[in-house]
Amino acid sequence: MGDLATPEPSTGATARPASGQIPRRAAAGRPLPAIPLRRSFKERLGFWALLVVGAVVYAAALDVADVSLARLWDGLPRLAAWAARAWPPDLSELDTLLYRAAETLAMATVGVSFGAVIAVPLCLLAARNVSPAPWLYYPARFFLNTLRGIDAFVFALIFVAAVGLGPFAGVLGIALHTAGSIAKLWSEAIEAVEPGPSEAALMTGASRLKVVVHALLPDVMPSLTSILLYMWEFNVRASTVLGIVGAGGIGQELKNSVDLLLFDRVFTILLIILAMVTAIDSLSAWLRRRLT
Repeated sequence: MGDLATPEPSTGATARPASGQIPRRAAAGRPLPAIPLRRSFKERLGFWALLVVGAVVYAAALDVADVSLARLWDGLPRLAAWAARAWPPDLSELDTLLYRAAETLAMATVGVSFGAVIAVPLCLLAARNVSPAPWLYYPARFFLNTLRGIDAFVFALIFVAAVGLGPFAGVLGIALHTAGSIAKLWSEAIEAVEPGPSEAALMTGASRLKVVVHALLPDVMPSLTSILLYMWEFNVRASTVLGIVGAGGIGQELKNSVDLLLFDRVFTILLIILAMVTAIDSLSAWLRRRLT
């Protein structure tokens, strides 16, 4: 039998990495330099400087917000006394409170539906891949940010002065704020869709409108519906406080009861709000699971 060739030993010894370094895999037979684990002095200095600046800013925020644990501690006995007065809950006006809760639910539902109608053209203008005029993209985005930046509470306060007290002012406030939020989320969902079906439809000579209706919307409809349900769920919770500015609903009953120190009635209202919000959350979650 012929002698087997014995591989020659390597002429150069591979250097072991120094302490505090990670060896890197060699490429093309050449050892790569180790990556140091320790940060440089400049990086550590920048990290501690950022930490100090953050601590100073947070301390200033605590001072501006007038946070006082001592005042909170002094107020706990008063809160305990109010909680004791809240039991048992006052059910003498349960029918009125349930009607107010239904008013709140109707206000949120109609407001979200109006907001969705407003959001349809806005989301198409604010999505890069379907916007009919690219120069409208940034103005549309700015308008959406404006609607989102003004809370429904503020819109409702303005509309109370315009249309008077009642749930209609709350509906209009929810509609405008929700339109901005829905349109932004819808436009981002449209931009994230795979371009293949739309490009194939364009190559057949279809118009942009037909591409959106027949190629784009079927892909994104579950996401759009899920977003709409989430916004409805959110606005049911948010609309419970719109009554504070006179926009009707159970929030107005809550404000009146707190002003009159009727804590047993306040407790009843809180129980109704909790039951309503829990039911809406469960229903919305079930519908979103069915869509996926």
